[in-house]
Amino acid sequence: MLVLDVDGVLTDTRIWFDGSEWRRFYSIRDGVGIKRLIDSGYKIAVITGSKAEDIRARVKALGIQFFYEGALDKQPSFLRLQEESGCKPEEMAYVGDDIFDIPLLDSVAFGATVPEAVEEVVEIADYVTRRPGGCGAVREVCDYIYKYGAFSSR
Repeated sequence: MLVLDVDGVLTDTRIWFDGSEWRRFYSIRDGVGIKRLIDSGYKIAVITGSKAEDIRARVKALGIQFFYEGALDKQPSFLRLQEESGCKPEEMAYVGDDIFDIPLLDSVAFGATVPEAVEEVVEIADYVTRRPGGCGAVREVCDYIYKYGAFSSR
């Protein structure tokens, strides 16, 4: 299973207000990587502290099976994900970029981050993508998982 944060991972952290809602940019390449993993039998989850319609729409459009929003403390959602998916942390990869992601990065078999992540996250991640968040970083991780299959535990 691949578990993803949103802001800074699926996006470049920038948001804008269109007059009625906050909006984000998403990478088409990231979406292709996610779809490819889903089509190959991998489960995908999103756990985000944000709560926004554009995120819900993106998750739905990609067919992501598990979605948790609106909590900066991601542990309760992560525990629910394990129960609902039947996956254990040692069967999961996680991509996050900020201090709220550290507990999950420490819990999974493979923790990845983006180059512009906060220093504390870069220091503990198993892998730092070459591409930035929102610009193909998730695709890079998806391609790695697709190519090499399961990741090894720490």
